[in-house]
Amino acid sequence: MLEILLFVVALIGSIAAGLYDLKTTEIPDEIPYVMMAIGIIGNLIKSYLVWSYWPFLLSMIVGLAFLGFGFLMYYLGQWGGGDAKILSGIGFLVPVLPPQISINLMFPFPIGFFFNVFLVGAFYMIVYAVILSFINRDIWSAFLQDLKANAKIFTTFNLSLLALLIFSVTLLTKYYELIPLNEMIMFSVMILLISIGFFILWKFVKTVEEVGFKKKIPISQLKVGDVPMDYKIWEGITEKELKKIKSSGKKYIWIKEGVRFAPAFPLALIFTILVGDGIVWLFRLYI
Repeated sequence: MLEILLFVVALIGSIAAGLYDLKTTEIPDEIPYVMMAIGIIGNLIKSYLVWSYWPFLLSMIVGLAFLGFGFLMYYLGQWGGGDAKILSGIGFLVPVLPPQISINLMFPFPIGFFFNVFLVGAFYMIVYAVILSFINRDIWSAFLQDLKANAKIFTTFNLSLLALLIFSVTLLTKYYELIPLNEMIMFSVMILLISIGFFILWKFVKTVEEVGFKKKIPISQLKVGDVPMDYKIWEGITEKELKKIKSSGKKYIWIKEGVRFAPAFPLALIFTILVGDGIVWLFRLYI
């Protein structure tokens, strides 16, 4: 029962953080700190009840490991501090999957969930970028102009790839007659389509980053929590920094936004419970 309670706290806490992130771009520190505290105390109680130090020790190991990775992503400028703390809070709360939840996992729960965060996060970021592009129509204009500007390079690359694939298919079917020609052709077409898809997706994401996540605003509109373009880590300005910038005499400033990533954590938890290991799921889809 205690394990289920801790899992529910992890789910509710991460959902609350995700909603705050979507609404304000900020995650209140109280949410991850409460998650961490409940996780540590809850697993300490569990250790006492089962008369073993393992529940508490695993909670500390997974929670601190997640915290360390989260802040590595933070200092690399990929995540906000709130994202790192939410991941850590989940680690402290759920170092192992509750036995009441019956699901076959190839990897231990923390490892499976960790990879699922990035798998689910990738899909989430693509959906987020598409929705943002419909809100900010300038993204589509810039995206189409970019594709048009790179049309020659794009066409040349894909014609070269197609020629290479045709040559490879001819060579393989000549020396390896056991491989059916139609399967080789389907495989070649699939490789070509994947290449085209990844190129278009890469260009789209770059356009969203350049157009949708960068904004020039008057200094008068700058507020606490905004992130100037020259900040290497993803940390909003404080009240003290805001006063300093406003007194600098500048009229405008470039700020950056990013994908509000916190909703990916509860989505990854739900995905893990319903589907299991994302890597295994992708492999089964392929075969």
